[in-house]
Amino acid sequence: MTSEPLSPAILSRFAAIVGERHAITEASDIQPFITEDRGLYFRKSPLVLLPGSIEEVSEILKLATETGTPIVPQGGNTGHVGGQVPATDGGEIILSLKRMNRIRDIDPVANVVVADAGVVLDDLHTAAAKVDRLFPLSLGSQGSCQIGGNLSTNAGGTAVLAYGNMRNLCLGLEVVLPTGEIWNGLRRLKKDNTGYDLRDLFIGAEGTLGIITGAVLKLFPRPLGHQVALAGLNSVEDTLRLFEIAGEVCGAALTGFELMPSIAVDFAVRHIPGVRNPLASSHAWYALIDVSTSDTSEAAARMMEALLEKGFEDGLVEDAVIASSDAQGQALWHMRESLSPAQKPEGGSIKHDVSVPVSAIPAFMHEADAKVLEMIPGARICGFGHIGDGNIHYNISQPIGADRDAFLARWDEVNDAVHAIVLKYGGSISAEHGIGQLKRDKLAAVRSEIEMDLMRRIKRSFDPAGIMNPGKVVKID
Repeated sequence: MTSEPLSPAILSRFAAIVGERHAITEASDIQPFITEDRGLYFRKSPLVLLPGSIEEVSEILKLATETGTPIVPQGGNTGHVGGQVPATDGGEIILSLKRMNRIRDIDPVANVVVADAGVVLDDLHTAAAKVDRLFPLSLGSQGSCQIGGNLSTNAGGTAVLAYGNMRNLCLGLEVVLPTGEIWNGLRRLKKDNTGYDLRDLFIGAEGTLGIITGAVLKLFPRPLGHQVALAGLNSVEDTLRLFEIAGEVCGAALTGFELMPSIAVDFAVRHIPGVRNPLASSHAWYALIDVSTSDTSEAAARMMEALLEKGFEDGLVEDAVIASSDAQGQALWHMRESLSPAQKPEGGSIKHDVSVPVSAIPAFMHEADAKVLEMIPGARICGFGHIGDGNIHYNISQPIGADRDAFLARWDEVNDAVHAIVLKYGGSISAEHGIGQLKRDKLAAVRSEIEMDLMRRIKRSFDPAGIMNPGKVVKID
C-alpha cells in the first residue's frame, strides 16, 4: 500500500460520495482533525470526509478498497496513542463520524440504548438521564469523545470498578467492513451463544478491521444514594489497605476509588481554575472514593462514614472530607479529572498508561520511581489512576528548569524501563488508551509470536487490501 499523495481524480470521487459541503479540503479546516492532544504526531491529510449515513460509509470503503486508499476512522479525536490521525503524509483520508450522532432508540424497560457511533458521550449521558437511567462510562474527555471511539479503544474510565469497560457495556454493534459490506449485529440480547463473538473483534481494534457505525449499549438504574469523599494518606500501601476496607464495607456500592499523589494534586490546584484541595494540610497521597447505592442518600452517607471511621481507627486515614452536596462531589471529581492537563504547564511529560495486579501497585510504584529517578534525577513523578482495576497513569514531568525537548527525547528509553517493571509484575503496557502508533512496535515486544501472528491473520482476513487505519496496532508487511 502506497503512501504517495492521492490524485485529484481519486479525491474527487471520494468527495462526491458525501457531497461538497461534507468534504473538507482546505488545510486550515483539516488542521483540527490532524492535531492530536499530546502533540506527538505531525502528519497531513488531503481530505476529511463527514458521511451522514451508513450507506455513505459503505460507499467510501468500497471505493477505498477498489483504489487502495488508506482510511483513518476518527471519532472525537481525543485519543492518546495516535490511533485517530494519519501515520503518513498526504496519502490517507480521514473519515469522521461526527455527523452520525443520532440516539436511534432508548428502552428504559430493557435498559438499553441504540446509538450512532458519532454520539458524544456527554450527550448519551443526557439522553439516559431523561429516562431516569445511567450510562456509567465517565472520562475526562466526555464532552467531546464519541461512542465509536470509546468502543474502538475499549475505553475504561473511572467507573470500571463497578461497571466494567466498554466491552462490558456493549451488547451489539453495527460495522462497515473494508469491502463496504455492512454487518448488522445490533442485538439487544444478554445471552447469545451462536458462534464466534464478532462484536469483541471490533471492540478495541482501533478501526483497523472496520468502522463501527452504531451500537447497542447497556443502561442502569440511576443510584438513589450517592456519596463522594477525599481522604489524605501517608503511603501507597495505606491507600491500598483502605481500598480493601472499602470493598469490605461498601461491597458492590463502591463505584470509584482513585489514587492521587500530592504532586499531582498540587499541579491541579496551581494550574486549573476552580480546583482547590479541601483538606487543611497536604498529604503524600489522596484517595478519591465514590459510593453509589440503590438505597437512600442517607444510606450512602452512613456507608462512607463507616469506611472512613474504620480508616481512621486503623491509622490509615490522616484527614478526610465528605462532600455535602452534588456540587462538592463534582468538584472533587473535577480535581481528579484535571490531573493530566495540569501537567502541561509544568513542561514536558513522559506518559505511561499501564496496569498491574492491584496487590502489586505499591511494589510497582516504588520500583518504577527508583528507576526513573536513577535515569533522570529531579524528575517529578505523577503516578495516579484507578486503583480498583490496577490502571496507573504513570506520568513523569520534567525536572524543574530542564530542557523540554531533551527530556522528551528520552520518551522511548523511559517507556522501555517502566514497561519492563510492569511486565515483571504481570501487567500490561496499555491499560485503556490502546496501541495506535505510539505502542505498535512495543506490542510485538511484549506479546508472544503466536499472539502477534493471530492478530496479523485476523487483520489480513478482514482487510486484505490493507486500507483500514494503516500503521496502527499491528504491522503488516
